[in-house]
Amino acid sequence: MTWRPQYRSSKFRHVFGKAATKESCYDGVPITRSVQDNTFCAVNPRFLAVITECAGGGAFLVLSVHHTGKVDPHHPRVSGHKGNVLDIKWNPFDDHCIASCSEDATVKVWEIPPHGLLKNLTVPWKELQGHRRRVGLIEWHPTANNILFSTGYDYQVMIWNLDCLEQVIKNPVRTISHHTDVVLSMSFGTDGSLFATTCRDRKIRLIESRSGNLLQEAGCKTHKASKVLILGNMKMLLSTGTSRWNERQMVLWDQDDLSAPLVQENLDGSSGVLFPFYDPDTHMLYIAGKGDGNIRYYEISSEKPYIHYLTEYRSNLPQKGMGVMPKRGLDVSSCEVFRFYKLVTIKSLIEPLSMIVPRRSESYQEDIYPMTAGNMPALTAGEWLSGTDKGPVMMSLKPGSQVAESYPEMNKGTDGYRGQSRSATAQRGYIQDQLRTKEGAEDGNRAADDAGQTAVVNGDGYSLCSPPRTENELLMKFHKQQEEIRRLRELLNHRDVHIRQLELEIKNMKNSHNSL
Repeated sequence: MTWRPQYRSSKFRHVFGKAATKESCYDGVPITRSVQDNTFCAVNPRFLAVITECAGGGAFLVLSVHHTGKVDPHHPRVSGHKGNVLDIKWNPFDDHCIASCSEDATVKVWEIPPHGLLKNLTVPWKELQGHRRRVGLIEWHPTANNILFSTGYDYQVMIWNLDCLEQVIKNPVRTISHHTDVVLSMSFGTDGSLFATTCRDRKIRLIESRSGNLLQEAGCKTHKASKVLILGNMKMLLSTGTSRWNERQMVLWDQDDLSAPLVQENLDGSSGVLFPFYDPDTHMLYIAGKGDGNIRYYEISSEKPYIHYLTEYRSNLPQKGMGVMPKRGLDVSSCEVFRFYKLVTIKSLIEPLSMIVPRRSESYQEDIYPMTAGNMPALTAGEWLSGTDKGPVMMSLKPGSQVAESYPEMNKGTDGYRGQSRSATAQRGYIQDQLRTKEGAEDGNRAADDAGQTAVVNGDGYSLCSPPRTENELLMKFHKQQEEIRRLRELLNHRDVHIRQLELEIKNMKNSHNSL
């Protein structure tokens, strides 16, 4: 018999969690006190959204991901719901579109301006009215554009097509009625043809997304599931919940046979719900408990024992919810493979937490960054409804590769109203920026004339700048100016920090001189 080592080689064996500094956190955020077992936070490479506590109705906050530090208590919010907001999700193909559901039994879809919120947003782009009771969960289809799933306390799962002219949609494309109690979680497969649910009736269901046909149903007497995930292309499901003796546990299932679990592992005796997060690129599974300060992470394989424990991130700050940054928003230069946004209610703080693979080389590490799902839809809503399924459009995270920016005009679909409203917003913002830029450029020109030089605007000679002829040119110039403004603001922030350091050094020198 050949000898085999008792350890397994893994490039993610030494992954560690690195919490952001105080300056890189979001401080003073009035995080919701809702007891709903949701994550309460949604993130994309441009914006961070978090459900907040408010009196009368429901609201959530939308911040730029670069807007770290102390948050203004009077910062504008999205506040169009009449009841508490229970869940929020960004459109995976549009960084300016977010959906929310509420206790007022409605789902609303909002358009966030490219420059963020300057005043409270109360009028949604779409309002979906079909549920009879409060709506607790929403999920976007992973590959089809403008297809949204919602489920509420009426035990129904509804499919909505947002590619229509109506602002208020009252009839869903399909209603799925297989559940006998409240749905606790939903998870899609890679191509979106299947989704899995957990329910208060202790059953896990695997359902065909388009037709709503029930494919499989699992009921395990020794496992009460609260959350479920379809593990990418591994043909497996993972559920978290509690055992018969109220111990928290995770269970692995064969997607083709839910009659009995593959693996059943007890974790601890705490009472908080376990939130599972899966990275299909690295096959890493993260388990974060509500009210815990720690995050366990594992590696999933297709062979026994399937789940391999790696290590654990520990902190004394308990999390109420978690947001996750999409892969296209990670810092590949520091070998970051996952990023959480922890909601710390006791400190009104949102703390970014990066999971990093330690590497000595500063070059791009292709082995830990395979092609990943991008921000372009593989299908239109009409194509998906007509019976087509496709996997996600893949993209590379390598710096310098062609990465499609998720600008509003790329997701117009068949809705003319949406494109017109977005275009008008972009044009208004562009004209305002042009006026400010022109005034600054005129002052710069006068100074440059005295010095015998030519003023430069965004890298081009001002005298050579011609007005945009098409809408695409207009939007390109607008986004270019927005990026320039962001860069200048960052430069000003660095200058302010340097000035404070110099003032402190001068003060110390004066104090030492006076003491002599």
